[in-house]
Amino acid sequence: MGLCIMIALGLTMYLSILIYGYYAIDNKKLVMNEASVLIDENGNEITKLFEENRQLVTKEEIPDHVKEAFIAVEDQRFYSHQGIDFRAIGRALYRDIAAGSKVEGGSTITQQLAKNTFLDHEKTFMRKTKEVLIAVNLESRYSKEDILEMYLNRIYFGHGAHGIQAASEMYFNKHVSELTVDEGALLAALPKGPNAYSPINNPERSKQRRDLVLALMERQGYLTANETVRLQGKTIPETTHTITRDPAYASYVDLVLEEAQERFSLSQEEVLRGGYTIVVPMDKDMQKVSYEQFRDDQFFPEGGAEQEVEGAFVLLDNESGGVIAAQGGRDYTSQGLNRVNSKRQPGSTFKIPGVYAPALETGEFTPYSLLENEENVDFSGYTVQNAGGKYSENLSMYDAIRHSANVPAVSVLDQIGLSASKAYLERQQVELDDDGLAVALGGLHQGVSTIELASLYVPFSNGGTYYEPYYIETILDRNDEEVTGSDLFSEEVLTAQNAWHLTRMLEAVVTEGTATAGEYDGALAGKTGTTSFTGAEGAARDLWFTAYTPAFTGALWMGYDNTNENHYLTDSSAVPVTLFKSVLSKAAQTGIMENHAFELPEGLEDLEEPIRFVDIHDLNAEIAVSWSGAHVELNWTKSDDERLHYRIYEIEGTSMKEVGTVVGESRFTVKRVNPFSTNEYVVVPYSPQTQLEGPPSNHTEVSWSLFSRDAS
Repeated sequence: MGLCIMIALGLTMYLSILIYGYYAIDNKKLVMNEASVLIDENGNEITKLFEENRQLVTKEEIPDHVKEAFIAVEDQRFYSHQGIDFRAIGRALYRDIAAGSKVEGGSTITQQLAKNTFLDHEKTFMRKTKEVLIAVNLESRYSKEDILEMYLNRIYFGHGAHGIQAASEMYFNKHVSELTVDEGALLAALPKGPNAYSPINNPERSKQRRDLVLALMERQGYLTANETVRLQGKTIPETTHTITRDPAYASYVDLVLEEAQERFSLSQEEVLRGGYTIVVPMDKDMQKVSYEQFRDDQFFPEGGAEQEVEGAFVLLDNESGGVIAAQGGRDYTSQGLNRVNSKRQPGSTFKIPGVYAPALETGEFTPYSLLENEENVDFSGYTVQNAGGKYSENLSMYDAIRHSANVPAVSVLDQIGLSASKAYLERQQVELDDDGLAVALGGLHQGVSTIELASLYVPFSNGGTYYEPYYIETILDRNDEEVTGSDLFSEEVLTAQNAWHLTRMLEAVVTEGTATAGEYDGALAGKTGTTSFTGAEGAARDLWFTAYTPAFTGALWMGYDNTNENHYLTDSSAVPVTLFKSVLSKAAQTGIMENHAFELPEGLEDLEEPIRFVDIHDLNAEIAVSWSGAHVELNWTKSDDERLHYRIYEIEGTSMKEVGTVVGESRFTVKRVNPFSTNEYVVVPYSPQTQLEGPPSNHTEVSWSLFSRDAS
């Protein structure tokens, strides 16, 4: 009877163990947090994103000698027990009693996995009991190799490394599959005390502990004595190897996390824990160059005591819209204000996408169309001044862009209508709630962000196609399955011919217009912009430069986060121009990018250089008498531009009569003149591009000569 009761109690206890352990094991907790990895389009790792720096590896990837090192030091009877090692427990109790304190633990690898996965850190008898119950059930549910894999992927190795793969990269800069015996032994030495046995913090203790692991491996038959002696003579690592948390990537990483949420519905928490592989268009070298240049104080105006002049920079791929580099501030901190997305008034940079591009698309304007440029013109109740205070009756679009004249831009917008401008911008995902002609000068209620402004210039660089900018190419989950996200938008927004004409005009801005500051030897087209601050005379709120090379398009903003009477800019847009060119020059010097010229696309007409007038001050006239009559020989110094026309006028009293035109010449013969009359002449240069006459030459009267130079 008593035996039956004992058997029944034993079965009840055993069933209780199985039942409790079964329900205590939550399989979701066995799914470990894993670091996500950012890689470029060539598969090169850029950085990791994590709450716990962990990369999962399979049991097949972990060498046997690495597994043996952990078994030797942590649980030498691992393959023979069922989750609990009674011998180890008895040995630990004996040594604890002999020492009068706890000096040795008796937990198996399975128990450690149970403790670290399912239990909190309370130190009670019941916690130890739970640990045992869960360990027994783990052994019944999983194979030894599976348990060892989970254990090695979970344990902490110090310096932020969770799991053996992160530790292998941290200490040895290699994949776990490449670990040598002594390296595996060093990693096996760490879990007992990651800080105490760190080879970085305590190299001597770390080596002693590693050598102990090697000795245990020899004692348990994993190594020979000769191998052990040789391996114990190996050195240990002196530095860690990690690219995680590089501040140069901070701005970009936050933008990636934001896009993961918006396009792929992955929260930041999920990305940091989910072990995703995220392919990004970043060029990490360009990202670092822009970061270093952005932190150089010489490129920024001196700020006030309370805050410094800030900035934002973004660089896009012309053929895709992918973000090559992004800086959200001069000293950006993770999860801080990312100024790449901050909306600001764009100033004159907005004249190109907001006015001139849609104007060219109407077909009613060309690069040499003459635009109104007079002072005090009333445009439907709106008046504006040119920043430099210079006016003329009219100005070509080419020169209006080059000089950033305000009046012509407002005049053109008034002619094409604000609706045409808005329609053009809406096709590039920029919607305005503004209704006035101030849009022509970038006077926007909400403003645009740095990345929006850069994206508006991309069509000029690639033949007319807008690409929605993006930070993520694809996302793969931990099973290498692609995560579905929303599609990116693209659309052809202007003709290739108009895009090319704008490129030529914006090149002139850099070579001879408002963007000549700084140095860069490569091809560059762009537009400057400045917005005014009315709180102080001559003060500015925002400084801009938006520009592109044959490969990349970028925008750079400078200003205060909060402009007020104590914090405003007194510099010009030459400052961001200088920094932008410095970034490109540094990239070219280090071989990141090449200085290719803009190439005329096949089938397009190139834009002629503007025909410039020449001032003529040396017009000379002589009479030449021959048998055929008297002629007047006119001579002057001509322009080097052979395309310039010269109109010759004869002055009769108060009127002028055109007597001829020559092209690219410096002389003209007025035939069959009356030698006894008073003859006076003037030469006026004429441009066939703009159909305008230039400044007239000096007036000259005929001088007499008795000898003919015309023998005809």
